[in-house]
Amino acid sequence: MRAATLIAASASLAFGQLDVTAKDSNGNTLPVYSPSRPPAIPLAVRSPYTSAWSSTSNNGTLNTNGVIFWPGTPLGWEGIVTVDGTSYEYLGTGSSTLPTLPNLKPAIPLTVSYDSQYSNFTFGAGPMEITASFLSSVLPKDLCRTSIPLSYLTTSVRSTDNDSHSVQFYSDVNAAWVAYENNVTTQWTFYEGSTPANGSINATNPSSIYSWFVSLENAYEFAEEYDKPLWGNLSYSTSSNFSGSTNFSYQSGYSSNLQYQYVMKHSLQDFVDPGYRPFGTRDPAFAFAHDFGTVSSASVMYTIGEVQQPAIRYLTSQGVESLQPWWTQCYGDIFQMINFHFNDFSTTQQLASRFEVQLKADVDSYYRANMAMVYSNSTIGPLPFYSNGSQTYTNSTDQYGDRYIFDPNNMYGFLNPYNFSGVPIPDIEEAQAYYSIVALSTRQIMGAYVLTVPPSGGCSNGGVNVSEPLFFQKEISSDGNVNTVDVLYPAMPFFLYANPELLRYSLEPLFQNQESGFYPNGYSMHDLGTNFPNATGHVEGNDEYMPVEESGNMILMTYAYYKFSGNSAFVQQHYAKLQQFASYLIEYSLLPGLQVSTDDFAGALVNQTNLAIKGIVGIQAMSFISTLANDSFGSQNYSTTARSFYSQWEGFAIDPSEKHTMLAYQWRSTYSLLYNTYPDVLLDLNLIPNSLYDMQSTYYPTVSQVFGIPLDSRHSYTKSDESMWTAATCTPETRRLFVNALGYWLNETTTQYAFTDLYDTIDMGAYPVSPNPVTFIARPVAGGHFSLLALERKGQLGVLGTGFGTSENSTTLP
Repeated sequence: MRAATLIAASASLAFGQLDVTAKDSNGNTLPVYSPSRPPAIPLAVRSPYTSAWSSTSNNGTLNTNGVIFWPGTPLGWEGIVTVDGTSYEYLGTGSSTLPTLPNLKPAIPLTVSYDSQYSNFTFGAGPMEITASFLSSVLPKDLCRTSIPLSYLTTSVRSTDNDSHSVQFYSDVNAAWVAYENNVTTQWTFYEGSTPANGSINATNPSSIYSWFVSLENAYEFAEEYDKPLWGNLSYSTSSNFSGSTNFSYQSGYSSNLQYQYVMKHSLQDFVDPGYRPFGTRDPAFAFAHDFGTVSSASVMYTIGEVQQPAIRYLTSQGVESLQPWWTQCYGDIFQMINFHFNDFSTTQQLASRFEVQLKADVDSYYRANMAMVYSNSTIGPLPFYSNGSQTYTNSTDQYGDRYIFDPNNMYGFLNPYNFSGVPIPDIEEAQAYYSIVALSTRQIMGAYVLTVPPSGGCSNGGVNVSEPLFFQKEISSDGNVNTVDVLYPAMPFFLYANPELLRYSLEPLFQNQESGFYPNGYSMHDLGTNFPNATGHVEGNDEYMPVEESGNMILMTYAYYKFSGNSAFVQQHYAKLQQFASYLIEYSLLPGLQVSTDDFAGALVNQTNLAIKGIVGIQAMSFISTLANDSFGSQNYSTTARSFYSQWEGFAIDPSEKHTMLAYQWRSTYSLLYNTYPDVLLDLNLIPNSLYDMQSTYYPTVSQVFGIPLDSRHSYTKSDESMWTAATCTPETRRLFVNALGYWLNETTTQYAFTDLYDTIDMGAYPVSPNPVTFIARPVAGGHFSLLALERKGQLGVLGTGFGTSENSTTLP
């Protein structure tokens, strides 16, 4: 008999790069990535409109692929550092439009690292090293700072030869940030503090913040074009006062002219171009330059973001209201907000570090308590250098001494040679893989939301607290809806982990709308508005038809909020509406008929096993909710109904082989990820027996592919969020297969945009193309990746609370 070895892992090792011999388009060796090489790196990600990324596709780097808006459209963002008269481009691709200049070179990429808060890039620049650090802080317990739609870029240099060197910095942004079409006229203003300075000024006041504001000449409030806002402005700010800086200059004009002038003279002309025009006409750009003289190190900082004021259009019992962003409650006007944010950098860094340290600690804590059991005769060896999978047939042993085989000619993945079921990727530690997933997901999740001041007139629901914000989500890249219930639901684990109150602030508008009589149907609405940022509901009841899905989601999210907050008043306040949803589930969830689930891209299907169990689990949650509402009769009735339904569901759902559940009743030999059982585990509902979880855990490895387990037996694609929900219901050994497969995909995939939640488990892990192309990008459902950490947080409740070293929800000026 082989010895049982308990495996715990630390989230400290890097995956490594794809190919040490590969080159970028500048001919430079690719950087080393840590903790993994994702398809895109977040740069400035703070809202649905402040969402700038750098793609790694085609061996791209920050200064070869440039900067893109989340859908992939280019954003002009340029960065150059000059050392001893030679300029090194580290950010953007503006140099490609210039003539060949002997004193202009691409900086040499060295490393790329990310965590939950930062993306850091280092470059070689002659005798100096450049570091570009992009900070988009995620501070879920601090509502004021969370509401700010601005991000930081800090660029620093240090000497690598122990000598001092002449150093200058340049950066610009262009009008593509605010306009999708290149023939739409843009306008701009240069500010010293809050004072417009469109004539020439000598920008030398060390206490001032200098800002470029760029906007459309003809704005349309609450409208989008190709996901870009048609109102508000881009702000790009800096200061003249950085330690060692001897000269500061600014200028707007044709981007190529500005960059050429800077490369030749290392300064700008303190001039604002008066010729408003589209970005397709002599591309207008807005630049800053800092001169540090001769130094061994230097640093500058910029802040950037799209600012919309007002932010959301919202239907209330008093009519449609324009809601202001929450930061107006905290800081005042836009200039005060920019000034606070700029001068708050040091504090924000400390708070961001606190979240990051806690995140790593919680990943480690979870894996210490939930170690995978590995059976091996061998002593555990050191983890091999991450190989990114074999390129040839491999029959080998992993670090635990267990044998595996891998054949690159098929997409079965890594297999146990004795029974040919899937095994976890052999050269990845699970905790490291999981950390790489959640760290990349964090900014993406929060970047889909906007915090607002509640409506001044309130709603007919008398329980509205006007001192608390409302939280609005954009369903990025799929439908573009507002507060889509089946997008809030898969994202739920993040908020339960990070701050359950944010979940409540998201649910509140949905309850307000339906309890005010604006929604005519007896089941839960699908979303709060078809087109973000218009949260105007569906007074005709013609939203997407997902009645079992959304009714179950609303009940489960409401109870989950209570479980992680202890706030029974919220549950009691909405009990009548929850009863209405539960009545629908009692009538339709056991036999849901022809409906779509949250996976609507897969199409409608009769009596979906996974959809039915969501409704049944939701009924069971209602028994606990009824107890909170002092309705003992309802509690008993819901529990009896749920247990009766579950018993019948088992008879309908389990394949005749008794080895797995089926995709749909009476459709034998099919399967799907049974992710809707996760709330039973998370919320301690105690409805589903361990035997079902064990059966599924044993089955999933038999149908795994190289990048994980397909969503169901109809297609080769899977969902990352639903995979992580499923993983949380499995034995540690099967959980490890799910987690390592997703971590492996993240480092290998050929997708080129922000973390997608839908991808093929075969071939190169690309976006699905069959039966129809589907490209999901930057969606907030990445919150589902926190399924394991939500379980970890549940274990800490009553001991550590839900905060990150603080118990307050900061809603006022810090």
